[in-house]
Amino acid sequence: MTAQPMLDKRRPDDPAWRARVARAFSRAAPHYQERAQAQQAMGDHLLARLPAQAHSLLDMGCGPGEMTANLARRYGEACRVTGLDLAPGMLDEARRRHPTSIRWLVGDAGALPLATASLDLVVSNLAIQWCPDLDAVMAELHRVLRPGGRALITTLGPGTLAEVHQAWSRPQQPAALLGFRDVGAHRLAAHRAGFRGVSVEARTERFHYPDLAAVMASIKGVGAQVARPGAQLSRADVARAARRFEALRTPAGLPVSYRLLTLTLEH
Repeated sequence: MTAQPMLDKRRPDDPAWRARVARAFSRAAPHYQERAQAQQAMGDHLLARLPAQAHSLLDMGCGPGEMTANLARRYGEACRVTGLDLAPGMLDEARRRHPTSIRWLVGDAGALPLATASLDLVVSNLAIQWCPDLDAVMAELHRVLRPGGRALITTLGPGTLAEVHQAWSRPQQPAALLGFRDVGAHRLAAHRAGFRGVSVEARTERFHYPDLAAVMASIKGVGAQVARPGAQLSRADVARAARRFEALRTPAGLPVSYRLLTLTLEH
């Protein structure tokens, strides 16, 4: 059965939501790297913004650790590197793939298990859209960074997965996709946290897939799906979505758009 789109049931005080997200990403961990081409491409926007030196850095929402390992190689042995993820399964995969001196931690971006003013740099690629309390995330980033430190973050804004929403929505029951926060919300949260420098750039990234199954695999395959308990899709639901998506086909394939927000935060 084709996967259901992402469903937004976030509440800042809902541990069940965090548990479902952790389970979904843990299940996806063994196949994440080969199915995360879009995520990897969007993460490249962070590389040009990296400082020349860092002595202690965190990859927040590190997944199976590919970017973490690249950062460790870039900065060398003089830099203490930590990879943090909410999903234990992702960290199991990271340890298997990258048996290095990197420290791997299970943790929540809204309550980082790290000392105050302990980091020069935080990097996070497509993770904080899953966090229900953006103010808590920004406050934690500001807390763990030293004065002069920097956070480089990619996340997703409104308009992300517009084609998926159009294909799966029904007249009486629109598809309840994850609610994405806009540029203003991220700027406001960063300023409230105390960051002295806040830059947010927005751009649309579009990827193409051969069919609906490939579209949904690209989402489900990276863990980006948290269905309601007991939710079921009928063959008619899947056929309807496929017809709607086919109407959007371009010569390159079925389009999937991401509204990419790139944040540069200076402590």
